[in-house]
Amino acid sequence: MRTNEEFENKVAIVTGGGTGIGRETARALIAGGASVVINGRREKILQETAHELDPSAKRIAWVSGDVSQKSIGEKLTTVAVERFGGVDILINNAGIFRPTPFLEHSEADVDAYLGVAVKGPFFASRAAIPEMLKRGGGSIVNVGSIWALIAVGATPSSAYSAGKAALHTLTRNLAIEFAAQNIRVNAVAPAVVETPVWDTYLTRQERTDFLVSVNDFHPLRRNGRAEDVVNAILFLASERASWITGVLLPVDGGVTSGLPEKTTKVLEFAGAESR
Repeated sequence: MRTNEEFENKVAIVTGGGTGIGRETARALIAGGASVVINGRREKILQETAHELDPSAKRIAWVSGDVSQKSIGEKLTTVAVERFGGVDILINNAGIFRPTPFLEHSEADVDAYLGVAVKGPFFASRAAIPEMLKRGGGSIVNVGSIWALIAVGATPSSAYSAGKAALHTLTRNLAIEFAAQNIRVNAVAPAVVETPVWDTYLTRQERTDFLVSVNDFHPLRRNGRAEDVVNAILFLASERASWITGVLLPVDGGVTSGLPEKTTKVLEFAGAESR
């Protein structure tokens, strides 16, 4: 059972923490007693989110920059240690998503997807783990994707899916390597989640049409909400999951169990940051 104090005195890092799932994860961690460092590429958004989540700024800090850069991953841990004394939890949430046919992918596309999905979590984890070891252990939760588990023909996403599949594999490798040091590493794999990010590249009507069209893609007959994924992340990050590591948890309304009898075709769309 979760209590309001379950993250008391914990220090967490959340990449992609300015909006959507990342922001709501940071909000919940702070509500549970943690101090949080959030990251994203848009400095103004981070500032606004930080002020919203903790106007006193006593239990939140932010680091702007592309987390696929090793220096940003290292800076996240440096700020967490300098401001709050260490690192207990790392949520690798940052992501980009733009459905693109395979033959239309550019080299820059591939670099971007592998950068944010693989290099970002790799270097953020490499910087955070030594500090977790100093505190007797910790928890890493990676945000993967069902697109790395199944292929969705209406949204060709080969580079995105390859990056997330690599993240799933990284999760299991780190889980085994650091289990004896009490560092747990798990991942969640969401399907379509309704967050404000859709508004950044779809008109209001396009957003409505798209989200309505994909409700039936999920056997539970509805899209996900940010809190659906946040609840799973918090569980895996908490002591309630102290005997769980190396797990990939689909948070997908049943999609990976099998498609429902009636499945509405997913609308083709162009994306930006996915969470």
